Amino acid sequence: MKRVLVLGVLVLGLLVTGISVSAATEAWIPGVASLFIPGFGQLLNDQMEKAIFHFVVGVAIYSLGFGFMGYYTPLAYLTPTIALAWGIYSGYDAYTVAKRQGFTIGFVPGGIGVGYSHSF
Repeated sequence: MKRVLVLGVLVLGLLVTGISVSAATEAWIPGVASLFIPGFGQLLNDQMEKAIFHFVVGVAIYSLGFGFMGYYTPLAYLTPTIALAWGIYSGYDAYTVAKRQGFTIGFVPGGIGVGYSHSF
């Protein structure tokens, strides 16, 4: 509990004083986001079309899979496995794109900032 309190005071102090804190690439954030909600990591990576596609496919997997549940087909029982596989793929895709772009998130003087670095 003391560690959480100390960390909270430190972050609050940095926000009040306006000191910029930014970490190195944090590509795991879009990866984990897309693992739980397919397409959310792509949205964080600023890939709107890909985010919509990943989200629609994720919803379609659940809709079609559980739509067959009344028929007791094996596909209905495979739905969670297929959805997990899609989430893992979506998370991996978001992670690799974020790593390539140099995704960062952190505190900046104006609040929380998200940054990308591109090399041409």
